[in-house]
Amino acid sequence: MADLTHPVMWFYIPVTIAWVCFLISVGSPSRFIDYDWLWFLFRNMSPYFWAALGVALAVGMSILGAAWGIFITGSSLVGAAIRVPRITSKNLISVIFCEAVAIYGVIVAIILQTKIERVEPVNGVFDKYAMASGYSIFGSGVTCGFANLVCGMCVGIVGSSCALSDAQNSTLFVKILVVEIFGSALGLFGVIIGIIMSGGVKWSA
Repeated sequence: MADLTHPVMWFYIPVTIAWVCFLISVGSPSRFIDYDWLWFLFRNMSPYFWAALGVALAVGMSILGAAWGIFITGSSLVGAAIRVPRITSKNLISVIFCEAVAIYGVIVAIILQTKIERVEPVNGVFDKYAMASGYSIFGSGVTCGFANLVCGMCVGIVGSSCALSDAQNSTLFVKILVVEIFGSALGLFGVIIGIIMSGGVKWSA
């Protein structure tokens, strides 16, 4: 069986495959990355693509973070409740905190969706207001989505520790719950900044 820790397996082979793929797609070693083509592609992307991608990332990454957190804290809670059933009712608040992360993303996605307006390109080109609006909604969605992704992971891990600690010593529940509340507040920072970033959206002059 091949040793997956050997540098040939995890470095040289992937780099060689990537190099061959670039040679096939670009055609010349001197044009490893065609920056002119990438810049042309970037300049001609529709602002509605960026706006839709921002909305998708806002809700998608938030739900991913919430699901990850519920998976972590829920598995620990159910496992520990087998031996100590009394922890089930109190520690459900950890699952609620994780679910709130997904709600943050849904709220921001709805707000961003309402800011998308229809404008027609002039000679196939969108004006600077439309492009700036698309970038603003994209940045807002990325900010909210990744903030809630990390927040969900944080709340899930702390909630898991809270359930296991409560099973051993019930006096630790309130103390660790304070840490969990501060972890849950991290998602609000992304929501606030995301709303502020999208506040100046203006699709036309």
